[in-house]
Amino acid sequence: MPSAVFLRAVNVGGTNRCQPALIAKQLAKFDVVNIGAVGTFVVREDVSESALRAAFARRLPFKCEIMICPARDIIKLGSKNPFSRQRSRREPRDVDGKAPEGSRIGRRANQPSGPNIVRFVSVLAKRPGIRSDLCQTSTASPARTIKPQTSQLPPLPLSLPSDDEWLLKIIAIQDRFVLGLYRRQMKAITYLGKIEKLLGVPATTRNWNTIEKVAKILSNA
Repeated sequence: MPSAVFLRAVNVGGTNRCQPALIAKQLAKFDVVNIGAVGTFVVREDVSESALRAAFARRLPFKCEIMICPARDIIKLGSKNPFSRQRSRREPRDVDGKAPEGSRIGRRANQPSGPNIVRFVSVLAKRPGIRSDLCQTSTASPARTIKPQTSQLPPLPLSLPSDDEWLLKIIAIQDRFVLGLYRRQMKAITYLGKIEKLLGVPATTRNWNTIEKVAKILSNA
């Protein structure tokens, strides 16, 4: 099955520099499409995850987390825009025709939007769950451990640092995908980094528009 590949912490802040377009050319036998400059690829050939992981690792001059997602997972994620402000027919309305703020559907339907708000998806190395007593060691940096801060998934939506003055808002966790919003402020980057600590697994973040592009290519593969 075709798949999507997401590299973690590539071409960010002057570290882990590579040329994604060149890597795509080197892996042409897998019909790889490069998207952007931070390590996002669509693999249109049917390649096993182990073979794909090894092929990308050989062409990187550094070690990094490589997240590989089957096409069906990305297509499913992109088929229903979780950030859409449109209501479903079953969604209850109040006297003004709006979705109730207290309902799960209502919270999602009334998410803030604007030029200073970015919709994002963090792709996790694996599905999050209740942590064990052991710390997880990053495969890219064996000396680096990621300690979960809670024993279970946090209640959603989750706003950081607070509900009233949020810079990052997590609205949903679907399988290996964390969906949310952040404000175009430097401090928001710090809170993006907290997603790994919160869930206890490595993560890499992409703009929702990028995920839509990936889903579209995979749908036509």
